[in-house]
Amino acid sequence: MIELRSRGEIDALAETGAVVAALLTAVHSHVAAGVSLGELDEIARDVAAEAGARPVGGRVISTSVNDEITGGAPDGRVLAEGDVLSVAAALDLRGWHARAATSSTVGPGSPGDRSLIQATGQALADGIAAARPGSRLGEVCRAIGLVGRSAGYGIPPVGGHGVGRQARQDPAVPNDGHPARGIPLRPGLVFSVEPIFTAGGHDHLDPDGDVLRTGDESRAAHTGHTLAITDTGPRVLTT
Repeated sequence: MIELRSRGEIDALAETGAVVAALLTAVHSHVAAGVSLGELDEIARDVAAEAGARPVGGRVISTSVNDEITGGAPDGRVLAEGDVLSVAAALDLRGWHARAATSSTVGPGSPGDRSLIQATGQALADGIAAARPGSRLGEVCRAIGLVGRSAGYGIPPVGGHGVGRQARQDPAVPNDGHPARGIPLRPGLVFSVEPIFTAGGHDHLDPDGDVLRTGDESRAAHTGHTLAITDTGPRVLTT
């Protein structure tokens, strides 16, 4: 069921989103060669605990490295120079959920990796800009897909979704689509926009336990925000 939120409820979601944003900023500032994913998890948990926020599904962050698309666990693996790291965070603060994601290289990174990450960032910006009241959800999906397709990247069948009292709810927000399709965007609708592109150009993914991989060992990047549709346009809640 798709739920519409009041202004006060959106403000409550934004409080959770602010903690998610602070958490990702803190984690990003510590990304470096020689740092373990477990150390990044400890930083994330400290930020969440200080704010009184709870992890979703027992995990504060997912840390996906190189060919991992989503679902990577913050374990004892140590980051190396040139790795691509995607960090996704989801939190529950007083019963309201928010999620966001960011990707970065460890060190300067290669031009190809930097371009991949920049493309997901551009797709995120374009998807948010397309989230206008009165438009259809397909316009958001298509805006994301145009960036990925024009650059020759793969777009695996994962993406954003509704967010609110549950961490994951309707509607699904795929990263490509047709602008005339999908539900109308009405004020009060809250969902995540999460561009995920793969460098190899293939849309398939390879399940590996809880982790989704590119399957061809090419690299993946993932960015995202939670946003609300308002009378005047999209409001990003995870900043």
